[in-house]
Amino acid sequence: MSKSAAEPKPATPGDAPSDAPAPAAAGDPPAARPHLRQLALQAAAALAVLSLAWPYYGIRGEALPWPATACAIGGVAGLLAVLTRQAWWWWLIHLAFAPLAWSVARLGIDPGWFLLLFIGLLLVYRGALSGQVPLYLSNAQTAAVLDELTKDDAAVRFVDLGAGIGSVVRRLARRRPTGHFTGIENAPASWLIGRLRTQSLANCQWVWGNLWQTRLAAFDIVYAFLSPAPMAALWEKAQREMRPGSLLISNSFPIPGVAATSVVAVADHRQTQLYCYRLPGVSLVSGGKETSVTPAQ
Repeated sequence: MSKSAAEPKPATPGDAPSDAPAPAAAGDPPAARPHLRQLALQAAAALAVLSLAWPYYGIRGEALPWPATACAIGGVAGLLAVLTRQAWWWWLIHLAFAPLAWSVARLGIDPGWFLLLFIGLLLVYRGALSGQVPLYLSNAQTAAVLDELTKDDAAVRFVDLGAGIGSVVRRLARRRPTGHFTGIENAPASWLIGRLRTQSLANCQWVWGNLWQTRLAAFDIVYAFLSPAPMAALWEKAQREMRPGSLLISNSFPIPGVAATSVVAVADHRQTQLYCYRLPGVSLVSGGKETSVTPAQ
């Protein structure tokens, strides 16, 4: 790939603290709060069921049958999730939450253990709570295919949005010493593990930050392994910020309503597919031609 001197350069520690998120970009989507929506659905279901059950059993002088009540709350919450068009996995979560909560409450477990578990999950899965982006780890086969996709650019500028523990950028940085690789992560435990794994690599920048506050114009390749939920918003961001000819690669999750420039199959047990979206303009790879890739075995 040939690069013009006028093109933006990757961020360096001298530009901004590498552990701090970049300033918010104008037009970036507001922070998603799906957890508040789901809590509201559970609260609405509990309120609806209890407002009917308590007067009914109170008038009859009977104790509230909590097993049946918990199942009724779960059923109403699941129905509300369907009616409000939540993702299918939320239907299951809403159906099971109240019955499971009642069952666990009967076990008499010290509440401190639940707090400890919550803190542990938050440290690892913060992205799932704040943006419907769980922790997915890219495997070695995927990293090998990404290396093949970018082999024609010795000085490739690559960013992994939601980089987990550095599974991709660490492997690529070790294979491609002349490239520049950046990992963006905002879950504390994952970020710390990734930082420790990449700190010895001079060509790898490990950033504590939010993917929505990361400016994409500095990169030739933008890689993301997120979830179906943010893909439309990511494509809008890519169209605003990525340079003509640069490449957006999504692991497993296509952009809704947008035809991929190419789809690359990875020979792994998950049968991973990489959806590649070339931004309109002159290609930065192989003189404007797509690079064919043989999936790694």
